Formats: sequence, structure tokens, C-alpha cells
Amino acid sequence: MDFDPQTLENDEPARSAAVRNLILRQVEIPAGSDDRPTNGAPLIPKRLLRYWHDLTELPDDVNACLQSWDRLADEGFDFHLFEDASAASYIADTYGERERQAFARCSHPAMRCDYFRMCFILAEGGFYVDADDVLLGDEWRQIFRNDKLKIQPLCYDITAGGMMPAADVWLPELPEGSRNFYVNNDPIASPSGHPILRRALDRATSRLLCAEDNPEIQATTGPGNFTIALVVHARELDQASLPFDFELLRDWNAIAEMKWDLSYRGDSRNWRNVYGC
Repeated sequence: MDFDPQTLENDEPARSAAVRNLILRQVEIPAGSDDRPTNGAPLIPKRLLRYWHDLTELPDDVNACLQSWDRLADEGFDFHLFEDASAASYIADTYGERERQAFARCSHPAMRCDYFRMCFILAEGGFYVDADDVLLGDEWRQIFRNDKLKIQPLCYDITAGGMMPAADVWLPELPEGSRNFYVNNDPIASPSGHPILRRALDRATSRLLCAEDNPEIQATTGPGNFTIALVVHARELDQASLPFDFELLRDWNAIAEMKWDLSYRGDSRNWRNVYGC
């Protein structure tokens, strides 16, 4: 991967090209060749993390999404459901004053959720999903077959004005055009202490503490932040001739689906209504 890490902050095409390169490299990896732990690190714990900012005001339709994951209790999962107050206490107990202040500067529930998932999964390891994700079949098992951090690649077709179908993101013959490849921060599955999470948390913390006004969510704590952390980490592994310790999920849509017709989507609890999208 050939780019200047210093330019990534303001060079969206460079970030997109780097993510596209990672996707194409993974296409070339034979299926099943990496089913075992790669470096002796702990496997991803069966620890499911979800977040809703105020559990006393949890909408019934969001609660139904959360309950779709309940059957994983029979598979040995521990469940962790946080809200703003319990997340602030966790960060104060687990991290330092820098992270505590950064979390306090997150101006929207979605931003606090972004920030907290990095804190928790970095410290504990586990599997984060959004509160509006609904579990489908049993394909989730593939996430736990090795110790690599798992994230989902996405692509926005600028010309068409919409997201590309998930399967099309993996097409090697995809024509060149106005597309923005990036990675989502939902889901995140990882063992504790992963360097991508550490880098993403450190970058988000710095941006929050340095911001004079309310910083933009995507680039500060959301997918933009995670994409930069991933790309820089991949470049460092390449330069050291080390194998990748992360994996892009090819079929997240077979594992879960995000529910869009939820009551909170129409008000300020939906970050898109506050920051735009």
C-alpha cells in the first residue's frame, strides 16, 4: 500500500483506494485458509455488546431488535447492554482522565456509542452490534473461527447517490468510477488489545479534546475514524512484512440486518437528522 499517512486525514480518494486494495487482496485468499488463530493471541470472546443511550426510554421496536440476539445465550455468550451513565462510569473506572473527558464531549448518543464501543472492545474483547441490528441465522459462527478483528466494508456510489449492494463491493471487475470505499464500525468483533482499536480510540480522543465546536461524527468517532485507523495499520503491517491481523466480512448481511422502520428514526435520536448524511 503506497500512500502518505499524513495525507489520509483530508484525502478521501486515497482512503477509498486503500480500502479497495484491501478488499481485492482478501478476494485472493482461499476460503478456509485462515480458520485458526494466527499469532497465539486470545480468540474473540463470546461477549455481545450493545448500547442505547437511555434504557429507561428504550423504544419497544428497538427492544425487539435487541431480543433477536437472546438465543445466543444458549451458545455461551455474555450480554452487555450499556447506556450513557453506565458507559461513563466504565470509562472512568477503566481508562484515564483523557478518555473520560473525550466521552463527555461526545454531543450525540450515536457519538457516545461510537466512542464507547472502542473503549469496551479494546479492553475486554468481544462482539459489538448496533441496537437496531437483528440477528438472522447461524452464520455468526464464522466470526469466531480465528482471532482476527472483523469489520464490514462498504461502498457509496457517488454517481448513483446511494450505497452499493454489499455483494458488489467484492467484485474484482468493478469498473473505475466515483465510488467511496470505507469500513463500517458496526459490527466490530475483536480480541482485546487489538492495535486497530487502540489507534482508532486514540485518534478519536485527540480529535474530541482538540475540537473547539461540536466535531462531525463520521470523521471523529464513526466509520471515517475507523477507516483511517485500519488503513494506516495495514500499511504498517505491509512495511514489516507481517500478515494481516484483521478480516473484512464478506457476508454480514447473512448474519444480521439493520431495521430502518423504527420509531426513533424520525427525531433527533437519529444522528442523520442532526448531522445530515
